[in-house]
Amino acid sequence: MSTNKPAFMQWLDQRLPVTNAYEKHMSKYYAPVNLNFWYVFGLLATLVFANQILTGIWLTMSFVPSADEAFLSVEYIMRDVEMGWLIRYMHSTGASFFFIVVYLHMFRGIMYGSYKKPRELIWVFGMFIYLVLMAEGFMGYVLPWGQMSYWGAQVIISLFGAIPVIGDGLTEWIRGDFLISGITLNRFFALHVIALPLVLALLVVLHILALHEVGSNNPDGIDIKKHKDEQGKPLDGIPFHPYYTLGKLPMIIVFLFVFCGVIFFFPEGGGYFLEHANFEPANPLKTPEHIAPTWYYGAFYSILRAVPDKLMGVIAMGAAIAILFILPWLDKSPVLSWRYKGWMSKTAIVVFALAFIMLSYLGGQPVTDLNTWLARIGSVIYFGFFLLMPIYTRMESTKPVPERVPAK
Repeated sequence: MSTNKPAFMQWLDQRLPVTNAYEKHMSKYYAPVNLNFWYVFGLLATLVFANQILTGIWLTMSFVPSADEAFLSVEYIMRDVEMGWLIRYMHSTGASFFFIVVYLHMFRGIMYGSYKKPRELIWVFGMFIYLVLMAEGFMGYVLPWGQMSYWGAQVIISLFGAIPVIGDGLTEWIRGDFLISGITLNRFFALHVIALPLVLALLVVLHILALHEVGSNNPDGIDIKKHKDEQGKPLDGIPFHPYYTLGKLPMIIVFLFVFCGVIFFFPEGGGYFLEHANFEPANPLKTPEHIAPTWYYGAFYSILRAVPDKLMGVIAMGAAIAILFILPWLDKSPVLSWRYKGWMSKTAIVVFALAFIMLSYLGGQPVTDLNTWLARIGSVIYFGFFLLMPIYTRMESTKPVPERVPAK
């Protein structure tokens, strides 16, 4: 085989394992034949990540990270830089779409048990990606230095002050000043543009390497490595490239149509993607009527507000994120996919998804007695899904899982 390759590729492979890497992760990596449309969201997340990097680089060429000029530089990008409005909307809309595809990717993992043995490390890397993505999104949200950027940062950073003993010092250290100021903006810019993207890229690589080491899960939760032909190829698997790389093109094209439709006709997302208050420059002396984080933090902000005590609210919000990391060890079901789990697991997953959507919506709404009680109910459902999982996954009856991928 090596003698059939072009001379340049033979020379390159002797010095860098290009062909081996390509074969291991693309042409000779066998993916299950029964992957459905839910398995496109990981690929879409990579696509949106590339969009964020490229548009972010372009925006930094005109953005000025200072309290006096940040808002004006964004206006300059929107009005005077050629195609600047498009780049800015691609980036701001891309942030929301990034979280949309990541949430759907995570939900697919929960439905089909992609966190269970031997894929625990894949899930843990994915949760670290999600955690860094939340930090990246928050710091990028502050950079336009509008009213909601400033006051949203004020609220979120002040939460660290609830930590006993070290809270005040930690808050001051994060701000870099006694109040949110230009130095806060500057350090958030450095973290958003350089540090966090590097960490995110490293985690994505580790996530993919771990995935390709143990193999992809599938909607039936069947291990395709158990049944192979004489050449050692899985009977229920096909090469990732070209079958899935090209096979997912129609879905990618549909996604790009939707993405472009939002950018050109609905870039503010009704105030969810770009809040109306953020079109005003930051003013420390004028508090917005209603301060709320952007929609993709809404569920955790609702959990925070559902608890009357500030410290306990911060602990509950942190626990809501931390509990995701231990999900692989909470599920005691003998099967992976919800297709073969009992009615309790199926009901729990659907109710959990509805509660998360409700909490995300409530996070952007004003505080009222009704909203507070709904948030408390949603918070109980959220934690109940995880904390009761070892019980109901043991109790329920499951269906037998086929040895091979069922024929269609």
